[in-house]
Amino acid sequence: MMNDSLFSLVCAGEIFELKAELNSDKKEKKKEAVKKVIASMTVGKDVSALFPDVVNCMQTDNLELKKLVYLYLMNYAKSQPDMAIMAVNTFVKDCEDPNPLIRALAVRTMGCIRVDKITEYLCEPLRKCLKDEDPYVRKTAAVCVAKLHDINAQLVEDQGFLDTLKDLISDSNPMVVANAVAALSEIAESHPNSNLLDLNPQTINKLLTALNECTEWGQIFILDCLANYTPRDDRESQSICERVTPRLSHANSAVVLSAVKVLMKFMEMLPKDLDYYGTLLKKLAPPLVTLLSAEPELQYVALRNINLIVQRRPEILKHEMKVFFVKYNDPIYVKLEKLDIMIRLASQANIAQVLAELKEYATEVDVDFVRKAVRAIGRCAIKVEQSAERCVSTLLDLIQTKVNYVVQEAIVVIKDIFRKYPNKYESVIATLCENLDSLDEPEARAAMIWIVGEYAERIDNADELLESFLEGFHDESTQVQLQLLTAIVKLFLKKPTETQELVQQVLSLATQDSDNPDLRDRGYIYWRLLSTDPVAAKEVVLAEKPLISEETDLIEPTLLEELICHIGTLASVYHKPPSAFVEGSRGVQHKRLPGSAGSGESVESPDTGSAAGVSEAPPAVIPSQGDLLGDLLNLDLTPPTTTGPPPPSSGMQMGAMDLLGGGLDSLMGAGFGAPPAAMPASFTAPVSGGLDDLFDLGGGVGMPMGAYSPPKTVWLPAMKAKGLEISGTFARRAGVIQMEMTLTNKAMSVMTDFAIQFNRNSFGLAPAGPLQVLTPLSPNQSIEVTLPLNTVGPVMKMEPLNNLQVTDVHIYLYHKSHYYLHSRQVFLATWKDIPNDNESQFQIKDCHLNSDAASNKLQGSNIFTIAKRTVEGQDMLYQSMKLTNGIWVLAELRVQAGNPNYTISLKCRAPEVSQCVFQSYEAVLKN
Repeated sequence: MMNDSLFSLVCAGEIFELKAELNSDKKEKKKEAVKKVIASMTVGKDVSALFPDVVNCMQTDNLELKKLVYLYLMNYAKSQPDMAIMAVNTFVKDCEDPNPLIRALAVRTMGCIRVDKITEYLCEPLRKCLKDEDPYVRKTAAVCVAKLHDINAQLVEDQGFLDTLKDLISDSNPMVVANAVAALSEIAESHPNSNLLDLNPQTINKLLTALNECTEWGQIFILDCLANYTPRDDRESQSICERVTPRLSHANSAVVLSAVKVLMKFMEMLPKDLDYYGTLLKKLAPPLVTLLSAEPELQYVALRNINLIVQRRPEILKHEMKVFFVKYNDPIYVKLEKLDIMIRLASQANIAQVLAELKEYATEVDVDFVRKAVRAIGRCAIKVEQSAERCVSTLLDLIQTKVNYVVQEAIVVIKDIFRKYPNKYESVIATLCENLDSLDEPEARAAMIWIVGEYAERIDNADELLESFLEGFHDESTQVQLQLLTAIVKLFLKKPTETQELVQQVLSLATQDSDNPDLRDRGYIYWRLLSTDPVAAKEVVLAEKPLISEETDLIEPTLLEELICHIGTLASVYHKPPSAFVEGSRGVQHKRLPGSAGSGESVESPDTGSAAGVSEAPPAVIPSQGDLLGDLLNLDLTPPTTTGPPPPSSGMQMGAMDLLGGGLDSLMGAGFGAPPAAMPASFTAPVSGGLDDLFDLGGGVGMPMGAYSPPKTVWLPAMKAKGLEISGTFARRAGVIQMEMTLTNKAMSVMTDFAIQFNRNSFGLAPAGPLQVLTPLSPNQSIEVTLPLNTVGPVMKMEPLNNLQVTDVHIYLYHKSHYYLHSRQVFLATWKDIPNDNESQFQIKDCHLNSDAASNKLQGSNIFTIAKRTVEGQDMLYQSMKLTNGIWVLAELRVQAGNPNYTISLKCRAPEVSQCVFQSYEAVLKN
């Protein structure tokens, strides 16, 4: 153990003293000196000057001293690569030491030193250690292969280490097997098409044999590997399940969840009428229940996983409802998760018990929990029809408590109950109307308005109730305004003679006094319907509504299958696939459960490809991202996995036909001359999201070939800054946005002490470090300065959008190199999905490039051509880009041979950026 006094060393001659002690002849003194060096390193002091002296201490038989020196080497080798080579001979020598601990320590340390110059010297010692007689050395060497592969994959393949690693799966020692599996799995994740883990029944048998004898973390590696195997038939599946089942009683919760993952996957192949299937269901419940007796954080992870399991196989825990009842001292995150699982397990058999519990929760002091409990009662009513009457009675009892937030939540859920069971529980409307004045939350007000409009013929004073809402129409939220407009139109269609003045008033407010386009459009549609064809209006507005589904919050089946395959990982806690939150997820594979035996649960899509046999996904739609500041502050910018089909096209989209000239649908045909542009080979940056990636800072991508960088312009004239003139531009170099400036001293005196400060801007742009001006600026002298920038500064929408107030600077909009729409279908679906009002059209004049040259030039600046076609001698380029703040822009560029003027149409969910994008197009094409 290190003494606390070691950490208090701060004196002027400390380095000199340590150097003398490190070169001492006394072993104890040398060891104390190395401890002091490590202590100084630990508290952040720079002791790299002692590198050669510490390296000299490697020549020792003392294991403790050797460990300390190796620790120092791992920390400083990267900053001192030339000196680190001095240690290579000692490493090689230590790899042949009689002591297996020293051999393992040497190979482990060499794997941790990420210096290219040392890597080539590591190969021979590593090869020997992989075949070492001691299993401890072999298991350490197996992990070292994965580390070396991360540094230099080609070297590992050339040296044949992967084949040696595969051979270790047949090793006699279970820990060696586990580490070999872990290393191969790690390498396979980054190279998904390499087929490194070629699992077959013989290999699986070896892994299952090792499973019983290795450590708990070794068991996790092996179980995760087993989960990637697809058995040949139900007999093999049952055999594996029988040998994995004992892991369910393990003390480590991670082992339990990994075992559950394997069993959940292989159960898909077992016939449901098999006796073993029922036995396995019974065996899965107790370990899951046991996980809920752990500390709250582990409980939460277990509950998130149980939530997935219950959605896939509710029968596993159908008799365990009581363990999900909330305890008084549970944290709120555990309470809410338990509540969700209770609803999923609710059935006719246990509904009375569940309702009694939920009614109790509705009297708690935690407001958020009470709201969720009231909503849960409504969900029970919708899910279990036999309990609906009891649920409504319980909700009415809660309304009688007159607790404001309870009343409002109750009204929201009663609206859903009316939708599920029309003409059944309308007798409670009178009670709801009594609480009208206490409603102050938009969702509750909107629900009450819907109820009044839907059942206006049963409420004598419906017109008075709706008129009371109309008095403060402009102060209401959009949700309430839209609901109020529809409710009054319903009322008019039911009682036309009494409410003519009321409907005219609301239509006037919606169409003439409102600046909300959704409200205005709905108002105009209703006005036209009522004025041209009242019968049609009645059929549309008062049409029979579809019943709401029983479970509206279930995870989509294909996503659920993928999440089941990731039980025990972060994906099962987030309820998102790894590709949605893992940066640089090129190696993340989408996993699916195997097809069920003798059941129709997993039905393949009929539209399967002839060769690959994989169903073709429907065209995705780039999601709406709201206003600009919403985009800037949205930390999850990764493109979602679209699993459902796009909404059906309606007749309202006819305008889109003319936007692309000649009909959007022909985009899908084979009439294009050129395929979609491929991504440049140089772009291999990992995908990342969030504010840090606003300007592609995390990409590690340099300026692409032929990319446009704006010329420097004068930002600050000398006359406004006491003789200092600043010219500058923005550029992206090696993935980093930089402000490149020329400072010129036009005064008569020397200038020093330069600094820079940015005001708030649309991109959160701020200096990544202080302004480095190394020399005083003499009169008439100019100096070039580069300032790296990041995007973690305060955000504020600017006018114009790309304005940056340092003095008065305009940002050039950079586009992300690694984002573009890969298919015409996605482009088409997204173009149709963006409102027509968001389209802007511009003219680019005096541009003398043909369409191919223009496409290539734009691709250099990360504006990608998805498709091209020629209509009546005019080339139409359909292009997409993603700005560095996460906003998608679609474009149609029309190029007429012999005409120097181009027409460009831009469509975007944040139309404020269109002008800036047009300026970018103009700058790129004309320079």
